[in-house]
Order: sequence, then structure tokens, then C-alpha cells
Amino acid sequence: MKYLNQFLIILGISFVGEGLKYLLPLPVPASIYGMGILFAGLMTGIIKLSAIKETGKFLIEIMPVMFVPAGVGLLTSWGLLKPLLFPVSVITVVSLVTVFAVSGRTSQFVIRREKKSGKEDLGNE
Repeated sequence: MKYLNQFLIILGISFVGEGLKYLLPLPVPASIYGMGILFAGLMTGIIKLSAIKETGKFLIEIMPVMFVPAGVGLLTSWGLLKPLLFPVSVITVVSLVTVFAVSGRTSQFVIRREKKSGKEDLGNE
């Protein structure tokens, strides 16, 4: 029963996200609205982590299974996708390298900033 209650909370939030997608004329997927609502609820304490923790873990554990239909869809559409393989591969590699570089630089900036502010804090004491 605990899992059912937790799942219903997550499902209810997803439903509210679907409603927002329908009401707001923004190009934002309903799942993003739902994640934002869930995040805000968790951060404000409206939703306790214990109220969804076990079901959230379960959903994360079964996530790879959810990619099977998408993979099968790609295999059945291979004839249409084959001519696009090179451009999509190039775009994927360029995007991946860009994300790695930006993430690395951002992490380095944050680490250096924290070290710098930590040294200044020690000098003020």
C-alpha cells in the first residue's frame, strides 16, 4: 500500500504537469513541468522525501527497461535512419564534446571560486 500511495503522489504531480502543458502556451514538455513541481514541493517541504523515496528508487531501477520500445522503434525504422547516420553521429559527438567542455570548465570555475573564498574566510578569522 505504501508503494501505491507514493506512486499516486508522483502520478498526481505528473497529471498537474500535463494540465499545465495544456493550459500554458509554452513549448515545455509536461514531464518538465512535473519535475519542476516535484522539485519545488521537495525543496519547500510540502512533499516529504519519505513520501516518494521508495517508489522513486524503484522507477529509477526499472528505467533501462523503458528504453527498450524506443530501441525497437529505431531498429524498425533503420531503413529511414540509415542515410542520416553520419550527420546524426557528427551532431552527437560535437554536442557531447561541447557538454563535456562546458561542464568541466564550469566545475573548475566553481572549485577555484570555493577554494578562493575559503582562503579569504580563514584570513578574516
